[in-house]
Amino acid sequence: MKLYGMTDSGNCYKPRLLLAKLGIPYEHIEVSSRDGSTRRPDFLARNPNGRVPVLELDDGRFLSESNAILLHLAEGTRFLPSDPYQRALVYQWLFFEQYSHEPFVAVRRALLMYPERAAQATPERLAATLEGGNHALGVMERQLSRTPFLAGEAYTVADIALYAYTHDAHNGGFDLAAFPAVSAWLERVRNDPGHIPMVGS
Repeated sequence: MKLYGMTDSGNCYKPRLLLAKLGIPYEHIEVSSRDGSTRRPDFLARNPNGRVPVLELDDGRFLSESNAILLHLAEGTRFLPSDPYQRALVYQWLFFEQYSHEPFVAVRRALLMYPERAAQATPERLAATLEGGNHALGVMERQLSRTPFLAGEAYTVADIALYAYTHDAHNGGFDLAAFPAVSAWLERVRNDPGHIPMVGS
């Protein structure tokens, strides 16, 4: 398989982390949205939406959207429950990640980290993303004060999806010390067998 993505992107880190845990060999191909690579015709043929990550399967088919890739790779593994309700809880957190977490935590991180986004980092935008991100972290805090992992007792792709940008939230100006249950969960995720870091992996 081939995985097209950016090394420093949390969304691209998600499938790399799961592939490492599953011991599945693949070729990583660096493609950056910041230099126009994702808008070239050859890449748009793989994903017309012009975003990474994109997974190219052994049979030549393509799959985009980080959480869809996670679900595909996790089928039949310990990372995706077979029980319908437990599986739905995983989906719930994956949707939460894309709708209520990533637009604030990841976006604020990008606004502060990438020079080409500086013009968009208005005081109003930074304040809104800080508020939204802290709300999302608060939702996670309440859940993780009750269960060791987001969907319950077991580590799942829900944890991989939300770990990606949460563990790097400090680069977006978020104070994780204010969320002790989230901080303890980050350590549990790091200690799960087969873990690799986002950069340098």
